[in-house]
Amino acid sequence: MPDGGGEEFYRKNGEPRKYDANFKGPTQNRGCTDVVCCILFVVAILGYLAVGILAWSQGDPRKVIYPTDSRGQFCGQAGTPLANKPNLFYFNIMKCASPMVLLEFQCPTTQMCVEKCPEKFMTLVKAYSNNNDFDYYKTFCKEGVTNSMGIPLILSSGLCPAMLTPSRPFTRRCFPALGLKEGVITVGNKSSFDDGSGNIRDAKDLMDGVKNATVVIEARQVVMKIFEDYTQSWYWILIGLVIAMLTSLLFIVLLRFLAGIMVWVMIVMVILVIGYGIFHCYMEYAALKGEAGANVTLQDLGFQTDLAVYLQIRQTWLAFMIILAIVEVIIILLLIFLRKRILIAIALIKEASRAVAHVMSSLFYPLFTFVLLAMVIAYWAVTAVFLSTSNEPIYKVFNETACDHSRNTCNPANYSSSVEKMQCPDSQCLFAFYGGETPYHKYLIGLQFYNVFLFFWCANFVTALGQMTLAGAFASYYWAVVKPDDMPAFPVFSSLGRSLRYHTGTLAFGSLILSIVQIIRVLLEYLDHKLKGAQNKFTKFVLCCLKCCFWCLEKFIKFLNRNAYIMVAIYGKSFCSSARDAFLLLMRNMIRVAVLDKVTDFLLFLGKLLIVGLVGIFAFFFFSGRVKAFENTAPHLHYYWVPILTVVVGSYLIAHGFFSVYAMCVDTLFLCFCEDLERNDGSAAKPYYMSSTLREILWKKAAEDPSPSSARRPDDGDLKAREEAS
Repeated sequence: MPDGGGEEFYRKNGEPRKYDANFKGPTQNRGCTDVVCCILFVVAILGYLAVGILAWSQGDPRKVIYPTDSRGQFCGQAGTPLANKPNLFYFNIMKCASPMVLLEFQCPTTQMCVEKCPEKFMTLVKAYSNNNDFDYYKTFCKEGVTNSMGIPLILSSGLCPAMLTPSRPFTRRCFPALGLKEGVITVGNKSSFDDGSGNIRDAKDLMDGVKNATVVIEARQVVMKIFEDYTQSWYWILIGLVIAMLTSLLFIVLLRFLAGIMVWVMIVMVILVIGYGIFHCYMEYAALKGEAGANVTLQDLGFQTDLAVYLQIRQTWLAFMIILAIVEVIIILLLIFLRKRILIAIALIKEASRAVAHVMSSLFYPLFTFVLLAMVIAYWAVTAVFLSTSNEPIYKVFNETACDHSRNTCNPANYSSSVEKMQCPDSQCLFAFYGGETPYHKYLIGLQFYNVFLFFWCANFVTALGQMTLAGAFASYYWAVVKPDDMPAFPVFSSLGRSLRYHTGTLAFGSLILSIVQIIRVLLEYLDHKLKGAQNKFTKFVLCCLKCCFWCLEKFIKFLNRNAYIMVAIYGKSFCSSARDAFLLLMRNMIRVAVLDKVTDFLLFLGKLLIVGLVGIFAFFFFSGRVKAFENTAPHLHYYWVPILTVVVGSYLIAHGFFSVYAMCVDTLFLCFCEDLERNDGSAAKPYYMSSTLREILWKKAAEDPSPSSARRPDDGDLKAREEAS
């Protein structure tokens, strides 16, 4: 019996559960829980569907697919006069570098749809003197331009641009192919041009005017190159992801039969893979010794759009080597200090392997979760696109000189005879953005917020459903007296049915709490982004503290929800009761949480790291062309790190999907293990449900666990009594 200290312990952490002879595992006779939240969730889903229908009826995705000219017409849309003009041409691309573009999302210059982007440098003055050149030039002018018009009239009326520059289409928009060399901007093959008024201006004088535009264009060119790399390597990326899936599946299968050996092989392999990374970084660092420009620092180099430049600098490889060395040392130190606990965690992984072997369908359940999450993401994305494109075209007055009507709304149909045109002769009525003044348009931002919030809620609900389903399946394994005879025929399907039939409200409740915290974090990030230019140090400190606190709160709620769903799967109680019981149960077994649960999570994380490392190294040698056998097979890319990073991130997600089943199994067995210790004492009257392996895990650490919840050690007679009772 616990002493006075034990009474204080129970007062703070709750009384342990009492023995119940009728308890045979996950409760079958259960009722619906958190019905109010279930009704609220159903109403929210119906509202979400209504928002989607409203958005689909009002939205026009062509505004995203096709670029829009100054009249609000879509370039390249089939069945229209602009069907053969898919590209958008800017009269003066330099105005796109204006800060007003960030506020109004529209360049204050004439934009028109063209068949092809300009392919050569040409000024209006030069083209006007040659009929063939002028005919070519007029394809980038408004309608109504004739050879009889003078250059001043054409420019003052805004019918033609002052010059054409060689351009490339990117996302169906013509961007100049500018080159930057030795501090001089070159446009095509020219270093000077005529501005259209007869004044020759040297390219050096344009440096300040095109600096911002050059940065934007180079960034867009990088994005275009990345997109081209994906089109060239997507097939090989899929093969890499399939390899990651097969490797993860093979690893899981081997864990079933060789858990102890596989864990130690995994630990050694992780150390070797990271060690090879350190060795490779050192070899690259040493190979660049004496190379011209290799000693330039990252600070001196600054930001470069061609990221391959950084790999030619010794400091880059030195940084990689230091980071990998730190990770290696941390892992080795953790393994040294946790060596005894790792042995115990391996035994728990072995027990989890047996459970997974009896519930093999659980390995494929992440695919079901993936499909549901893909549906949620797709619905959110489509609804967001339709909401953002459900506005009406808004036209505003743009002008070169001061004008009282600048940025006012206008009607392009009668603007030539309007008061604004008379008072500001050089002004134009151009398409600005999509908006509206109806009640629907006024509350559009609220609908977008509702779309984002329901996305979080539905995504968290799908994740919670997977956790509760797997928890119920593995709990039925633990509490079965004779395995697998006392287990349901289809444990995963039985648990999924119970979860949806009785605990939809509980799942909605837990995911709602998590979604509220996540949406608050999104709002804090949005507020931080909006106030970045104006906030003082105190505001930065407050926002930083709030973001940190809500990040910690989100992690805690995820941990609490996960264990609450396990308790719901076992006992069928409401969310609050289950969360309280799970939290107090963990508090009564804090030492075991650290010894078993978290060390096991660390070992499973090493397994993910190993799979990512192996697939990442293979992808590196394949896409970088370092192996001669792959030189003719690997695609030719601008940036070989693009498919490598994609494969690495995808491999981690795939490995996480498979290992999440093991992690959920370990967490479920751990809570059932703690419940078993409190319900039973190992005697003939109250024998344990745990296996002999778990029994050894318990009593190997019994001497190190001074908590009042420790139980007496069962002998072999107790275990035989349990077997005879079964």
